[in-house]
Amino acid sequence: MSLPFEQGADLITSDAPPPELAGNRRYRVLPEFHSDFLANDRAIRVYLPEAYLSEPARRFPVFYLHDGQNLFDGRTSYAVNRTWRAHTTTDALISAGVIEPVILVGIDNTGVHRMAEYTPTRDMRMGGGDGPRYGRLLFEELKPLIDSEFRTQPEGNKTGLGGSSLGGLISLALGLDYANVFGRLAVMSPSVWWNQRAILMLVSEAMPKPRPRVWLDMGTSEGLRHLRDCDLLQHRLVNRGWKPGRDLRYLRIPGGLHDEEAWSRRFDQVLRFLYPAVDEVHC
Repeated sequence: MSLPFEQGADLITSDAPPPELAGNRRYRVLPEFHSDFLANDRAIRVYLPEAYLSEPARRFPVFYLHDGQNLFDGRTSYAVNRTWRAHTTTDALISAGVIEPVILVGIDNTGVHRMAEYTPTRDMRMGGGDGPRYGRLLFEELKPLIDSEFRTQPEGNKTGLGGSSLGGLISLALGLDYANVFGRLAVMSPSVWWNQRAILMLVSEAMPKPRPRVWLDMGTSEGLRHLRDCDLLQHRLVNRGWKPGRDLRYLRIPGGLHDEEAWSRRFDQVLRFLYPAVDEVHC
């Protein structure tokens, strides 16, 4: 599959870009990216930093993000007109010299199959457990395509993976399995509860090399149970060798809720930790 992004050509897409991104050569949508592993199609949304156009010899790190519908376009977001504002936040931080220029790749979920794809293990009551196949989609289908069509820095320590809720859960699980591929993880409001907190066992058994850099958070208004679960997850990571303040940052967000607005408000902090302008990641 060839994508004419380098030439700035327009793609034929089933949904036009949101008005604020209409005509922006840095925003592209691939409407029907097909996965053989999951036998379905989904949209892939790519947002390029300004430097991508102005510095044609330069290569850039990449941040893959789940639930792509919620990142840029208020018309496709789960909560109408409530997005992560990922593009404006990223642009502002790059302009301020706070983070390095980074390519954002939003991977749309497939609606009814979202739970299955974003869960690393199968729950006896709720099902799910297609996370490993979703991981193969990312590693064997999507990442090679993005690396071939864009000027990326394909190395693991330049490639991030992130999401919220079940998206946070699968980001951590796949980050443990593909530590040499995704070296920077955003684990926001993770669904630790899934399958009797199976992620805790996965962390306890993991021996990732190199160890990925992990942002972990939970809002204090998301529920005491979820706060306690996230505390347990943080302690489990520390017990497995992650160093708080170095390759792990855990933040309890005062008053933080479980929604797009809350995640958008702290996306800047996620970027500052995972993609600092002075790159201290894996130094």
